[in-house]
Amino acid sequence: MSKKHNFSAGPCILPQEVFEKSAQAILDFNGIGLSLLEISHRSKDFVAIMDEARAIVKRLMNLGDDYEVLYLGGGASLQFAMVPYNLMKVGGKAAYLDTGTWAAGAIKEAKKVGTVDVVGSSKEENYSFIPKDYTVGSEYDYFHCTSNNTIYGTQMKSFPEVDTLMVCDMSSDIFSRQLDFSKFDLIYAGAQKNMGPAGVTLVVIKKEILGRTGRENMFSILDYSQHIAKESMYNTPPVFPVYASLLTLQHLEQNGGIAGAEARNEAKAKLLYDEIDSNPLFESFCVKEDRSLMNVSFKITDESKKEAFDNAWKAAGISGLNGHRSLGGYRASLYNALPIESVQILVDVMKSFK
Repeated sequence: MSKKHNFSAGPCILPQEVFEKSAQAILDFNGIGLSLLEISHRSKDFVAIMDEARAIVKRLMNLGDDYEVLYLGGGASLQFAMVPYNLMKVGGKAAYLDTGTWAAGAIKEAKKVGTVDVVGSSKEENYSFIPKDYTVGSEYDYFHCTSNNTIYGTQMKSFPEVDTLMVCDMSSDIFSRQLDFSKFDLIYAGAQKNMGPAGVTLVVIKKEILGRTGRENMFSILDYSQHIAKESMYNTPPVFPVYASLLTLQHLEQNGGIAGAEARNEAKAKLLYDEIDSNPLFESFCVKEDRSLMNVSFKITDESKKEAFDNAWKAAGISGLNGHRSLGGYRASLYNALPIESVQILVDVMKSFK
């Protein structure tokens, strides 16, 4: 079976090496005669996996021991609730930036915990840009933003200076570009967008920010401090997704780290956006200055050619190009593991309709 050119928005494309090593681990992990799927999460073999999976994140992000790394279940959606539960003071309030569907989901959940002020929103313009004219005062317990908006294809190119805690959902562009990660007090990301298979969520948190809410008798499973104390094993962790995420991050580290990934991602995005801008049959959904390097959302300008275009890209071995049901059109996700050759195949198909 020939390998497809996978532009799916998630679960994401992964390096071939990760598939091969994961497959071997499922059959026989480390030559111990047991599958990775059946070993104890308390065994020395898996503890070593978890330790390195946490350590490599801090190496790649250049963070010190004042930060803790957690691998949790529940997806980024659970973090919509855990963040306000752990950071919003009793009677306090938080500031949120509304830039897309997932940002709106985070706002909805946070409102169940306390007061939320939406300091900026592009909802009225169908999330086609990133709001910039907003301020975040010191009266807020934290500021929450979403770095990349998977559905609408927008991305924050810079982050505001705020006089409070900075929280960011980086689910769909984690490890794709160089940032000063120490600027953030808490980062979370569902692994299935850019760093592993579905089933595990990365949380990077500055330890000193915890324990300030005045909230008593917290649910242990929702308490970051409990997970830190148990080194991401308060309950049975998602063993296989953690291992596959570790392999993915090792592959990243061995291939130029985040800087190398950023250079490759910029080249892929430029190739595709240049074609969209020069080809009258296609049009971007969002403003140029806020275009995402990870998720390129675009539409066809002549609906009479849609069927022919769909048949062409499918015949070329392209998969996962359809846009999100809420937006329509097309969405090409250019995650770290997608080779530029796959983008060229798509561009060649688009050129044939020029």
